[in-house]
Amino acid sequence: MSCLGEQLGMEFSPEEIAAARAAGGLLSLELELSRACNLRCIYCYASSGQPLEGELSLDEIVDVVAQAEGLGVKKIIVLGGGEPLVYPQLFEVIEAIRGRGLAADLFTNGLLLTPEVAGRLFTLGIGVVLKMNSRLAEVQDHLAGRSGTLAAIERALAALKEAGYPGPEHTLGVETIICRQNYQELPELWRWARRQKIMPYVEAMTSQGRATEHPELAVSEEEIRTLFEELARIDREEFGCSWRPHPPLVASQCARHEYSCTVTATGEVHPCPGVSVAVGNIRNRPLAEILATSPVIAELRNIRETIKGRCRHCALLDHCYGCRGHAFQVTGDYLAEDPLCWLKGVDVQR
Repeated sequence: MSCLGEQLGMEFSPEEIAAARAAGGLLSLELELSRACNLRCIYCYASSGQPLEGELSLDEIVDVVAQAEGLGVKKIIVLGGGEPLVYPQLFEVIEAIRGRGLAADLFTNGLLLTPEVAGRLFTLGIGVVLKMNSRLAEVQDHLAGRSGTLAAIERALAALKEAGYPGPEHTLGVETIICRQNYQELPELWRWARRQKIMPYVEAMTSQGRATEHPELAVSEEEIRTLFEELARIDREEFGCSWRPHPPLVASQCARHEYSCTVTATGEVHPCPGVSVAVGNIRNRPLAEILATSPVIAELRNIRETIKGRCRHCALLDHCYGCRGHAFQVTGDYLAEDPLCWLKGVDVQR
């Protein structure tokens, strides 16, 4: 079984990434539709809930998709910003993406994912990632800020399975943030996902948005290390998968800054959701021009040469540069060493 190749964020080859970087192009685009959301997750990076003033129109969103295609994008990741299934024209956006021959992943909390919606997503060939932080109702509901969310997620999973997920052309994942409240159950949640052939997308939490209001969510660096190492052991011994533990993603890596960016619900272009630095707005300039002229994008495109601190000397730098979002939110510098990484170039020297 090849676990690494199945993980989100690793669908592009090093050769494809190098070519996109050299051409100033993109391979993927993270797209926010609206900040409207039917939950109030206490860790939400965007503090989602109500729509923002001046959000993009459908025509503007479709135009962003067209611009992205022109830059070489192969996949659009629909984050929603809030909850994408709340967005009334979601399927018009998805059809515009698929109509251009682009792949798409949809991140959703699942509350509105009915059998009919699951069937439409399956027909359109959309990858689905459910936001699920616990299989214990009291924990899941607390983190989501609303009762009944675990039951809704379970209904969504049942609907997706009935529609035909997961399959070779229909990926199904669960996104889980690591926090104090779910820490102890994550090894079993990992096993559950693996056995269900669901991609477990487990990541360290960035200190932004509502998470900054909830210090009780925090997990120490040593606890993060212990968890990553335990999940690596489980994968190796129980599922035949081998990988080197390092943040920010379990069994995976983040290389998005070399080939991706985020367009927010108001048209701002950010390097990623964690590096919440506006480098331009698609209402003022074309996406290609924004990417080509931004010093921030240039530094992150060349992160392996520009990264600072002990990360710069780590033996894993060729395929890992930590979490730029966490570095930025903690230090104010998106090039700083990842404060959450336990390696820090000490136990693995280049």
